[in-house]
Amino acid sequence: MSVKPTQNQALVSRILTFSCVDGPGNRLVVFLQGCNFDCITCHNPHTINHCTHCGDCVKSCPSDALSIHTQKNDQQRVIWHADKCTHCDRCIDVCPDKSNPKIVRYGVDEMLALIRKHHFFLNGITISGGEATLQLPFILSLFKAIKSDPELAHLTCFIDSNGSLSRTGWERVSPYLDGAMIDLKAWQSDTHLWLVGRDKHRVIDTIDYLATQNKLHEVRLLHIPGKSDLDTEVDAVGDYLKTLPEGVKIRLNAFQHHGVIGEALTWEKCSESEMNRFHELLFSKINRTMQLPTVYT
Repeated sequence: MSVKPTQNQALVSRILTFSCVDGPGNRLVVFLQGCNFDCITCHNPHTINHCTHCGDCVKSCPSDALSIHTQKNDQQRVIWHADKCTHCDRCIDVCPDKSNPKIVRYGVDEMLALIRKHHFFLNGITISGGEATLQLPFILSLFKAIKSDPELAHLTCFIDSNGSLSRTGWERVSPYLDGAMIDLKAWQSDTHLWLVGRDKHRVIDTIDYLATQNKLHEVRLLHIPGKSDLDTEVDAVGDYLKTLPEGVKIRLNAFQHHGVIGEALTWEKCSESEMNRFHELLFSKINRTMQLPTVYT
């Protein structure tokens, strides 16, 4: 049985209290559980689905941090005992459903208390996932509260998204949003559909809208040698990127095997030389600074 978030609560997979790679400056990053894409190359596949409480993970836990609880309606639930957990992630490795039994439900007030504890050392908050915007009511409540709090109002509010949110949704959050990072995973719709399970039209509309609102912080391109089409469609990709404001960052990501499961583990990783080839190809079209990876695994 899946668990759905409510208006003022969110299902949280993980929280990083300090990160310098999820938006500008030092940021507290909240990874929400659940995604409406099913990317073959996902490096966080355990954030895609909600726990079905099948119990397969319980016996695998070396520290007995998981147990089965049978409810009054005879349905079973997996219970996570955080005090026993060593975060070895064995439960994630054996999960058959691309999920995580260690999900925590946070209310807005609880999240604000956590942010307030660290706010002296932060430049902002980034909500990521999974796909963050699937829990838009929580994001709206949280961002509104941050902007109206004299102690926290200096923090910038960012969303890391796959771009699938409707324009109506972006219009709702835009007044409280300082920036968004959006992934463009492929150019041709059929390639995008194959890689993530949905076409690219919402993604392009999201990028276009956020750019007009001066809320587009970064567009990220994932280069998968021989699989994605960003290099073979470089003329069209370049023409599109040239329409974006100069202030929008372009980040090139190299496909690696870290965290990936299934078919994509057999695919060729993107080497530094291959990434440099793609960068030179795209740079010749847009003549614009792009951020390259610093680590290849």
